[in-house]
Amino acid sequence: MLRWGEFNPMVEKNRGFLMAVVVLLIIAFLGFSLSPLLGGLLEANQQNSQSTPSPNQTSVADKEADLLAQARGYELVLQREPDNLTALQGLLQVKLELIQSGKSNIEDILSPLEKLSELNPSSTDYNVLLAQAKAYTGDREGAAQIYRSLLAIKPGDIKALQGLVSLLLEQERPEAAIGLLQDTLKAAPVKNQVEAGSIDIVSVQLILGQVYAQQKRYEEAIAVYDEAIKLSSKDFRPILAKAIILQEQGNTEASQELFNKAIEIAPAGFKDQIKLKASVNDSEAQASPEANSTETQKQE
Repeated sequence: MLRWGEFNPMVEKNRGFLMAVVVLLIIAFLGFSLSPLLGGLLEANQQNSQSTPSPNQTSVADKEADLLAQARGYELVLQREPDNLTALQGLLQVKLELIQSGKSNIEDILSPLEKLSELNPSSTDYNVLLAQAKAYTGDREGAAQIYRSLLAIKPGDIKALQGLVSLLLEQERPEAAIGLLQDTLKAAPVKNQVEAGSIDIVSVQLILGQVYAQQKRYEEAIAVYDEAIKLSSKDFRPILAKAIILQEQGNTEASQELFNKAIEIAPAGFKDQIKLKASVNDSEAQASPEANSTETQKQE
């Protein structure tokens, strides 16, 4: 069964505080992006710090002053009640908003996150965000330890797997990332017998295929996607992933066939995104039909 929430690019606001504040991982319609959340926050921070003042910044300044006041209020509560969950969640939310406006730093969310993680050791959301924050502040070993601890509790946790894979790739350790994913796939049959659905095999295969593709090991990526397609023929994601690789290789005819199939079986919310990606095929074919025909023959 597909668990659409695992690759939904935005999470519904009514799913609780943390989900309303931020998407823990930027998960594209393809399946999984290996870019961490905090990169977006840092980029927003840099853009705000480099922007030129304008008249409408008065309202922005008022909002920032209100956020700073809220932060001070939560901090006063936490001085009296260090384990106050509501105050910790509120402080984290405010700090994240201040980071986005350029008035706070990633380091400022470490303290509330560490406490929230301590109070909720099996929480994917708090622990993954804490690991990302540690990685951005240079504590990669600390980040890796958090991911591994979470995976020890939940071996099939997609967010933790993706986070650790991202970290390994940043450290230029692609073989370690591939080994982690392969070991997870090997363990999946037994784990899923103990607890049905504890490891989403297709989702892990998608991450593995993307790692192969990033390393330009296209044949291995396609082989993984083919396995995923056989395992779950009604899942559009591996079909789309394979289509994109063939598109990049210039095999427009074969990729268009897969794009069409992905569009046919994908949920309505993803069809337009897939069509947009598939339209590159038409543009390239119109620009250079002879070149594409030659490349297709090479692929065959």
